[in-house]
Amino acid sequence: MPNPQPAVTRRTVVGALGATAAALAVAPAAASAATAAPVPPATAPSPASGRAARTVSAPATRAQSATGPEAATVRAGFPIRYVGVSWDGPRRGAAIRLHRDGAAPGAWQPLPAGCAGGPDGPGRPAGAGAIGTATALVAAGGAPGYDLRLPDGAGNVRTAAIDTVHGPVRTLAVAASAPASFAGVEYLSRAAWGADESKRFKNGVENSPAKYYPLQTLTVHHTDTPNADPDPAATVRAIYEYHAITNDWGDIGYHFLIDEAGRIYEGRWSGDDGVPAHDTAGNVVTAFHTAGFNSGNLGIALLGTLSSQDPTPQARRSLTCLLALLTGTHHLDPQAHVTFVNPVNGVTKPVDMISGHRDWLATDCPGGTMYAGLPALRADVAALGTPAG
Repeated sequence: MPNPQPAVTRRTVVGALGATAAALAVAPAAASAATAAPVPPATAPSPASGRAARTVSAPATRAQSATGPEAATVRAGFPIRYVGVSWDGPRRGAAIRLHRDGAAPGAWQPLPAGCAGGPDGPGRPAGAGAIGTATALVAAGGAPGYDLRLPDGAGNVRTAAIDTVHGPVRTLAVAASAPASFAGVEYLSRAAWGADESKRFKNGVENSPAKYYPLQTLTVHHTDTPNADPDPAATVRAIYEYHAITNDWGDIGYHFLIDEAGRIYEGRWSGDDGVPAHDTAGNVVTAFHTAGFNSGNLGIALLGTLSSQDPTPQARRSLTCLLALLTGTHHLDPQAHVTFVNPVNGVTKPVDMISGHRDWLATDCPGGTMYAGLPALRADVAALGTPAG
């Protein structure tokens, strides 16, 4: 039977987070990773909160898109940090090679499987089989261009050359105290990691208006991006560009992301009330991390590739603590096995309360090593959690 939990109020969210955080003594360090160079504090209040704000700076994202045959060979006018690729059809045989200044292109490399996601919709969930929408985000290391090779039968090809490092500097308003904190748990707000909120809109209209449902389950992902990332906030901005614009989802697909230093990043936009991932009634905003199974399912992504290595101790600790806070707040048993029922399309799925992405869809995410560690993670979350009373 389904096991949806009743929505909790914003006061309950804040109060329960405070009680749980106090019990756990949790405050993951989160320096303002998006800030390239602080700007003197602003005196104007933040429009969202009415409180004093300051400004930080971050490079604007530059992207060059291509579709159809034009996507086969792309040369950008800037150094490419990531290439985002999306297509419909077979995955086997898809490959990319990166250009090199003054030299022949590099070797062909298979496109990674990616972290399958997408919006919820009626009927059969998307991305569940070998045929469907395929996605990949490839680190390009500053390459000036790339060649793409897709299998026969591929269609609706969309690519984007993405630069989140060298663009013109933008200034963003953040709360006077940074990093942001809910109940003593520090996180980087969307403004702090450099989110350009205009990317949530298309033709002047919000592309994917926020919808909220009671929390039923939580899903762990990895981003399938390089480990030992020297600029994780820039990678978060690249994922945002890829999800919101290239894939046309309207926002980043995860509720939270965690880098190797243990910094927690706010993901999917959920309002301006200062409680990430929730609305004022305590319901969870729908994101795009498990196509067909998103509504009521909260997604947390660890930055990096965890196919053959464990998450760093800092990332593992932040993930454990965040899961303990969320399950405690919403009165969920982290070691339970439940039947998820999508309130949007009626699709059901028996899963563990804390699952891996591959439990929902045909994907390697969250990597073999991370997936093998989920039973221990659930036990650690249960040991840390203090149920909200």
